[in-house]
Amino acid sequence: ADDPNERDATMAAMMGVRVSSGARSARSGHSRVSRSSRPSRVSVVASSAGHLSSSDLTFKGKPASSTCVVVLGPTGYIGKYTTRELIARGYDVVAISRSKSGIGGAGDEQKVRDDLPGATVVFGDATDKDSLKKAFQDIGKPVDAVVCCLASRTGGVEDSWLVDYQATRNGLDVGLEFGMSHYVLLSAICVQKPDLVFQKAKLKFEQELVDASSASDGKLTYSIVRPTAFFKSLAGQVEVVRGGGPYVMFGNGELCACKPISERDLAAFISNGVDDETYYNKILPIGGPGEALTPKQQGAILFEKFGIEKPFYVTPPIQIMDVVIKGLDAVAGGFPEN
Repeated sequence: ADDPNERDATMAAMMGVRVSSGARSARSGHSRVSRSSRPSRVSVVASSAGHLSSSDLTFKGKPASSTCVVVLGPTGYIGKYTTRELIARGYDVVAISRSKSGIGGAGDEQKVRDDLPGATVVFGDATDKDSLKKAFQDIGKPVDAVVCCLASRTGGVEDSWLVDYQATRNGLDVGLEFGMSHYVLLSAICVQKPDLVFQKAKLKFEQELVDASSASDGKLTYSIVRPTAFFKSLAGQVEVVRGGGPYVMFGNGELCACKPISERDLAAFISNGVDDETYYNKILPIGGPGEALTPKQQGAILFEKFGIEKPFYVTPPIQIMDVVIKGLDAVAGGFPEN
């Protein structure tokens, strides 16, 4: 479904899990943060705790309305939801976007502004440090926090190091120059087993962020969010199976398991990384509600729900992804950098 709410409801029904409505405050009873040099790892699940008004929220003692939060990657899938969530919480949100955003640079400056009402939109390229510095200068005031939702388009070698590492590193370096004291990073759960280049690039920056915080004498804090799969990434399988097609899974379908999360819940959790100090200096794996399911289990549920008596699976070997990534990396140069 094109409507995210309808799509999430469909996926939840298929998987037999609950999707929280407006899970603005995924506070899960964490202990008060320790400012130690070593990050703690907390496994949490988004919960439906109701929307927080701006009067409830502060950032290190400052009211949300007086807190300037910069979002990098605000036009991406999760970045857009996160930007809107931060606006709803009453923060002074600045969205830094390329002048030509989206796949192939299809979105222009006016489209970005139209998509993000309530945000101050400035333009710059996070992969270019000088361009990003100019964008921060255009903000015209000190920055309190940066929320980085950047992600490479292809996962290929060049794109991964340029975006998943260098652009996110630029966000840290430039943010510090303009007064930033907290950095929220959208990473990925899969960096726990870094086999692919984009995972290694993300993990490298994660470590550098932790090191920078440790060396800052408490002046820099961070929240590293590692989400599991999104409902959107699974929704395509629903329509294929509904139409009588196969369910695609790599290997035997039991190489991994996940608890899918909706974009709304993830955006709420990322935003908690700004206003909830119990999220500070932590690496935060996050998934949706219910039990973790393997791709094989997910497929079985779909076939059962649709009354298909003879399940049809397509099981390419996992090694095929190496070929796909190399191919994507080869054509990545065909997309405009701006």
